[in-house]
Amino acid sequence: MATLFTKIIDGEIPGTFVHQDDACVAFLDVAPMTDGHVMVVPREEISHWIDADQELLDHLMAVAKRIGEAQKNAFDCERIGLLVVGYEVPHLHIHVLPTNSMDDFDINDRAPMQTPEQLEEPAEKIRQALAELS
Repeated sequence: MATLFTKIIDGEIPGTFVHQDDACVAFLDVAPMTDGHVMVVPREEISHWIDADQELLDHLMAVAKRIGEAQKNAFDCERIGLLVVGYEVPHLHIHVLPTNSMDDFDINDRAPMQTPEQLEEPAEKIRQALAELS
């Protein structure tokens, strides 16, 4: 059975994408911990990050870094945080989020579910910042 993220990647469920390539995608979290919270997800369904091959992990981290650089330019934040947890959805994903304090890392303190329309503004900020990095 396909994971929730595979359904988003395949277009069965809406996703607000800021990056797509042959190996992975990056889209906004529908229940963000902070404004601009993105998840970098491999197209391949891998449940646990330690089961991914090194080449894929390197690529995911490179994409996460680029997304983080764009977030840093697009949002007024002190740092860009990363989380790899894996309990919410059994499909490897890296949370990349603009942060201003450790309080931003409380996975239980998330915004209510956002609509695609609500996610479009932060997504467009990230897309524009990514274009400027090119």
